[in-house]
Amino acid sequence: MAGKLKVAVQMDPIETINIDADSTFALMLEGQRRGHTLWHYEVRHMALREGVKRQGERREERLLARVRPVTVERRRGAHYAFGESEPLDLGTMDVVLMRQDPPFDMAYITATHLLEHIHPRTLVVNDPAAVRNAPEKLLVTHFPELMPPTMITWDLEAIRSFRLEHNDIIVKPLFGNGGAGVFRIKPDDENLAALLEMHFARSREPLMFQRYEPAVRQGDKRIILVDGEPVGVVNRVPAQGEARSNMHVGGRPEKCTLSARDREICAAIGPTLRRQGLSYVGIDVIGDWLTEINVTSPTGIQEIDRFDGINIAAMIWDRIEARRGAG
Repeated sequence: MAGKLKVAVQMDPIETINIDADSTFALMLEGQRRGHTLWHYEVRHMALREGVKRQGERREERLLARVRPVTVERRRGAHYAFGESEPLDLGTMDVVLMRQDPPFDMAYITATHLLEHIHPRTLVVNDPAAVRNAPEKLLVTHFPELMPPTMITWDLEAIRSFRLEHNDIIVKPLFGNGGAGVFRIKPDDENLAALLEMHFARSREPLMFQRYEPAVRQGDKRIILVDGEPVGVVNRVPAQGEARSNMHVGGRPEKCTLSARDREICAAIGPTLRRQGLSYVGIDVIGDWLTEINVTSPTGIQEIDRFDGINIAAMIWDRIEARRGAG
């Protein structure tokens, strides 16, 4: 029997989640079932300040958060119950689940810096420094042999050259999520210049460009890895007339299995994920190509559980408990 853990869950407002799809909700349900005590807070409730350590009066930093004890249940419209708000030293927690969604902006990056003050004394899942160094569309570039032709750039001439070479391309913002801002530019599409003008007028960030993969019409696989090992997969089929397969924008989940190529991809990236403390990761595979490695708040575990009758949240908690020495 695992020991009881004190768990702070850093996430977006729990009031608005979809309890049938939200992976953090599944993790909270499983943690609660195991007897762990849960607190909820949002990033905006964090505060880093100096404290005084009595022995020798040495000053040290303390990471505080205004939290609320929370219990959860799978009941639509009544899926959570809060206790009274209270200030809490996150360094007194056993575990912090870092689960807020991107955009991966300076606020997100700052949160990873703050959490480094308590990790690994308090186990932060995923490791905050590794999350900061591995935004979804950049970590994947360290595995070029697994990717479709890809370019990240600000340079307009480089963009035109890439389009001339590949004709049918996908344009992605680097630090978004859920398919927001992803465009397919077909060979006869005249809107690329206007799209680039609009983006670069609003942002100093580069864009990612990838060759369009027709295999996406058969689906975009989301594979979940726990400590670098694949534990489940779901296929996401784009809606009619839609180039994106994300379930946030109408992608249809379907049962599927891991192919030999999927396992090859997982075997290639698994050691890096383990070494960096990225315990819970979701990757995207279209046809034979790895397109993204999601380390911030990957989704998909509830859909996989329903299709395959497994409990990925339990696998994740098994690893957390083992790392905390609670099992």
